[in-house]
Amino acid sequence: MSKRAGEKKRTVPPSIFIITGGNGITGNFIVQAVLAQFPHNKIPVVLKTDIISTARLEKAVNEAINAGGIIVHTLVNQVLRDHLKIICKEKHYKTIDLMGELIDCLSEVLNEEPLNQPGLFRKSHSEYFDRLESIDFAINNDDGLNIENIHQADIVLTGVSRTGKTPLSVYLAMLGWKVSNVPIIKGIDPPHELFEIDYRRVFGLTIHINQLLSHRRKRLAEYEINNESDYYNPRHMREELDYALSVFRKGRFTVIDVSNKAIESSANEIMRALSNRFEKAVRKLKYSRG
Repeated sequence: MSKRAGEKKRTVPPSIFIITGGNGITGNFIVQAVLAQFPHNKIPVVLKTDIISTARLEKAVNEAINAGGIIVHTLVNQVLRDHLKIICKEKHYKTIDLMGELIDCLSEVLNEEPLNQPGLFRKSHSEYFDRLESIDFAINNDDGLNIENIHQADIVLTGVSRTGKTPLSVYLAMLGWKVSNVPIIKGIDPPHELFEIDYRRVFGLTIHINQLLSHRRKRLAEYEINNESDYYNPRHMREELDYALSVFRKGRFTVIDVSNKAIESSANEIMRALSNRFEKAVRKLKYSRG
């Protein structure tokens, strides 16, 4: 990236390569905060994680240089930081150190050697990052999206439209659970993946037809949909609910009646069921309540 001061402005922005000894969350957070200042530019960010040896470092640096990318790093290992400086100095290539200078300064001021261990911030704030990852998972796997990810979910919610799958998913995600939700649509076979996962993690949401009618009435008003559509037809809704129950029975899913229930109540019912079924869920339940 050196000797570019006289170059014309690039039509395609260079990729930013984040080189890190950990998983890159800290560096990516900082880079994304900076990129927010340039909202009209689509700048790719490439994470080169788990750089714990000089061989991996050299490979990552060469990849970035060959791509003409911007090298940003959060290496806390002094040996690797020094090696990176040597490589880039030899190639007349500039790097941006997001952590090293502050580490060196604090080491001098405190007269203390740093631990030089990557990922310590992530480990000490694991609950916070777990929640963020769970929320991101819930958003990206809402309403049947990315169904191939369903195997990664702690909890899978399914049911007809307006049974509260999305808000319940987000609430559980805020407690640290990875949640997928899958809609049940009468006349359309549910995705086969729904029956391939552990049925004990799948919860079918049902609701009293009068409450479903109320929820859909509000939905129709928001989107100005014709009240005569099947979506609002009580007979059709009863058929939808019956079809959903038949799917739940087929998959042996746990049925949760959300009629007149607060989200917290439905979530607690689900978490109690999980804690009775899985030892790992017991530990996570304590974290959720903490």
